[in-house]
Amino acid sequence: MRDVGLIDNGAVAVGDGQFVGVGQADEIVREFEADEIIDAGGQVVCPGFVDPHTHIVFGGNRLDEFELKIKGADYLEILANGGGIISTVRKTREASFDELVESGMKRLDKMLECGTTTCEIKTGYGLDTETELKMLDVIVELDKLHPIDIVPTFLAAHAVPPEFKDNADGYVDLICSEMLPRAYDRLFACRDGLTARPTFVDVFCEKNAFDLDQSRRILETAKGLGFGLKAHVDEFTNLGGTRMSIELGATSVDHLDAISDAEVEILANSDTVGIITPTVNFNFGSAHFADARKLIDAGCAIALSTDYNPGSAPCPSQPMAMAIACRYQKLLPAEAMNAVTINAAHSIGLGKTLGSIEVGKTADMVFLNSNDYRLAAYEFGVSLVSQVIKSGKLVYESN
Repeated sequence: MRDVGLIDNGAVAVGDGQFVGVGQADEIVREFEADEIIDAGGQVVCPGFVDPHTHIVFGGNRLDEFELKIKGADYLEILANGGGIISTVRKTREASFDELVESGMKRLDKMLECGTTTCEIKTGYGLDTETELKMLDVIVELDKLHPIDIVPTFLAAHAVPPEFKDNADGYVDLICSEMLPRAYDRLFACRDGLTARPTFVDVFCEKNAFDLDQSRRILETAKGLGFGLKAHVDEFTNLGGTRMSIELGATSVDHLDAISDAEVEILANSDTVGIITPTVNFNFGSAHFADARKLIDAGCAIALSTDYNPGSAPCPSQPMAMAIACRYQKLLPAEAMNAVTINAAHSIGLGKTLGSIEVGKTADMVFLNSNDYRLAAYEFGVSLVSQVIKSGKLVYESN
């Protein structure tokens, strides 16, 4: 993770939306003739950022809870009192399809301005069949309308809804018997088959959410239908979710603040990617972060994400996630860069097609207004992104 594959005075050739040549500028100019040439002018050209864990389809906001947290209320306390996810659920149920698309487009625009070219988006603010499917339809529509490519994740198991407050197992029954099959059918119909792009099911395995047995049942049902697997695990308490998810073949396990030493070893010896979300801890004002340094040194594959959502991480910027991770989790800038590009791509099942500047991969690039890539993590509070290229086409240019 400490090697970013730096090429001084480099160039790329792009054809049909893919990289067809990568190397020294003089070599590329000799080998290829171009209809259009973009001179980066001494800037850093890096892969488009991949954000592998977001919740950007939602109604309303949580500004009132922002003030409660400043006063000392913690996440689980707010959730137990009907706030948190449940607050957003009410507003998302009330929001129309068009309203959710409009707000989602605005959030994707912010992410694009920060250099993100591919992201994952989860459902999880409906917690009933129709709203969860509505969110899924919104995600599919956003994928059609916006330059950012989107990987959908079905997260009906984000929290237990008020209707099942005293019957979490009953809600798990609903997810497994009705929601997951209908989500599969909906995605198959909308996206010309699930093979068009990886599609996942996620579960929040955590105290006051879903226990280990409930989480296993949901993931096993999803796997049986043909979904890829992800899991929110070890954010606040260790329930054994990392071990269980890896045993089931999860593509990623996310958060990992409370992962055990034994599970670190299991993760290191697996093909699963650990996604860490430093923006969450920063937003909580917490001094405790996932020990990403230990994870990397143990041999785990680690990706970074904004976890962009209304409650715990209202942040669209992968460079900000990099900046926090370098300071509080002791990643080197090269490790942070790889964590938001190639490793992040692998954590959503797209590592073979994007996440690095290599011949045959999708031509997604970010131009940084700097002659040193490390500035992306070193400087914060302003975007260094000057241009974004998506599949070989200019999709954003700063003023």
